[in-house]
Amino acid sequence: MTSARIPPAAAVSAAVSASVSASVSIRSATSASPVVHAWHALRTLCAPHALRAVRAPRPARPAARPTTVPWPALIALGYALVQFLVVLPTQPALGWDESVYVSQSDPRTPAAFFSAPRSRGISYLVAPITAVSPSVPLLRGVLAVASAAALYGAFRGWAPLLGRRTAALAALLFAGLWITELSGSQAMPNLWVALGAVAAVGWFLRVPDEPRARWWLAGTLACCALLRTPDTGWVTLPLLVTAVCVRRLRPALPALLGGPALGGAQWVAEAYARFGGIAGRLRVSSATEGGMGLHHGFGAGAGAALRSLNGPLLCRPCDHYTLHQPALALWWLALPPLAAAALLVAVRRGRPLAVTAVPLVCAASVAVPYLLLLDYSAPRFLLPAYALLAPPVAALAAGAVRHSHARRSAATTHPAPAARGRRRTRNRRATGTVRIGALTPAGLVIGAVLALHLVSQAAVLTGTSAQAAVVADRYRQAARTLRRLGLRPPCLVVGPHAQPVGYHAGCASADTEGNNRSITPRALLRRAAHEPTAVLTAGAGPGTAPAPPAYARAWTAHPLPRTGGWLAYLAPAAAATTPHREPRTAHTPPRPQLPSAPVAPAATAVP
Repeated sequence: MTSARIPPAAAVSAAVSASVSASVSIRSATSASPVVHAWHALRTLCAPHALRAVRAPRPARPAARPTTVPWPALIALGYALVQFLVVLPTQPALGWDESVYVSQSDPRTPAAFFSAPRSRGISYLVAPITAVSPSVPLLRGVLAVASAAALYGAFRGWAPLLGRRTAALAALLFAGLWITELSGSQAMPNLWVALGAVAAVGWFLRVPDEPRARWWLAGTLACCALLRTPDTGWVTLPLLVTAVCVRRLRPALPALLGGPALGGAQWVAEAYARFGGIAGRLRVSSATEGGMGLHHGFGAGAGAALRSLNGPLLCRPCDHYTLHQPALALWWLALPPLAAAALLVAVRRGRPLAVTAVPLVCAASVAVPYLLLLDYSAPRFLLPAYALLAPPVAALAAGAVRHSHARRSAATTHPAPAARGRRRTRNRRATGTVRIGALTPAGLVIGAVLALHLVSQAAVLTGTSAQAAVVADRYRQAARTLRRLGLRPPCLVVGPHAQPVGYHAGCASADTEGNNRSITPRALLRRAAHEPTAVLTAGAGPGTAPAPPAYARAWTAHPLPRTGGWLAYLAPAAAATTPHREPRTAHTPPRPQLPSAPVAPAATAVP
């Protein structure tokens, strides 16, 4: 043990002396020749203990870093897996609004009518995918992976503000919602605006400490404005007010002004090209939405949002719908109390108030038009608000666990004087497990509530995915039947569900009435004279399809199997290409009874 501390020169001298002494003792003890004595001395010098004495001491190994679990990455991976295992198998076709967005960039199909409230960002997002292949499963798979990566990036930016684990908990709270899981693989802008909004607020709060945060803030707001310009305005407004009032956040003002302006430039240019200006586009958008304002009654949108919380995917009109499974809506009713509690706890415990207050105010701002100014709703409308509420609620839950654990640790580390001696060993063991917050009562309760919430959302996801699969199958079956009836591009599909059916059939789509009116009956008749045209009518079941429009009453009626009673009226030019069926000349054709079971009618898609 002491030889390892001897310097190299002294160690060599000691080894030589020991070998010489050994050789002398051997020589005195025996009468061998000097060669034998030298041999014994060399063997002694090369012995293992002598070499260990000569070698320099090894440096101490650095302490191994504690292994950190990549929680945000695991949450994003789980989010992608849920989409691939549960959502994608039930979504083989595009929905109503999806077909409108995708048709704008798909080179194989005519572009559908693009109403005033829409923005073209999602069409630009899917353009590289549709340019490669028309496959809907491929499109959904790429969007599922991209949405999981965006989820990771959006909430990873909150790690310096909340901590890595709390940011991961916020991502789990948002990703666990059924509408978030269903929207990840859909070509819709709401989820992407939600992720961009929560990322933008995070970068906004990091501006005072990180100069590069201003560039990220401008970029995320530009992407949000490109995806949905009106929602970005509602998110940016509280950030502008905060930056003006708080001196430390004023460096973010250029990004708050430049980012939305850059992303919304295309929306503004289209407003002047098609609607006569920004005011004209906003006016047309309000009319398309049914007239935005408080005249619908205070909280009409909130009531519609509650009734459609667990489905349907679109509640318009929403008066005849009732809340499905009310017990699974408790989390939605608990959001306002949780937000108030998070703000109160942040004030009482001296936490940075902006980290809690700013996302709460932005969430309330972006929810205002959908809760107060509309009379219908869809679960996806409130996705930006849910994403912005996730960090404060996660901070509240994590703070409750830490506070409970601190109290328990203090009680364990500082026992009563009478029991201090007897519990010394037990206190040492407790100190080693101070990081296991789940062992506290608060951790167990919060973990159980979170698990029940995720299970309930999975149950709702299963049901809504099945409903969406039924509607998607109708679109595909109708498109296949129309192709068998002779509709080949270039062709035109008119009426309810014309956009998704026309997209899957490779035809253009139009409507002569409603909030998506894009053609007049006279122009339609002129077009039908030289182009295969079909008018769709949809009812609540077999035999319930309404009568066709007046201009199509003399057209040939064809039932569309496996669509729940839909009928297609083909113009004479199109009917002439189907020799297997004689055209009917009656003005009111009979409504055939189909063997399929009656199902609820699909709601008119949101513009």
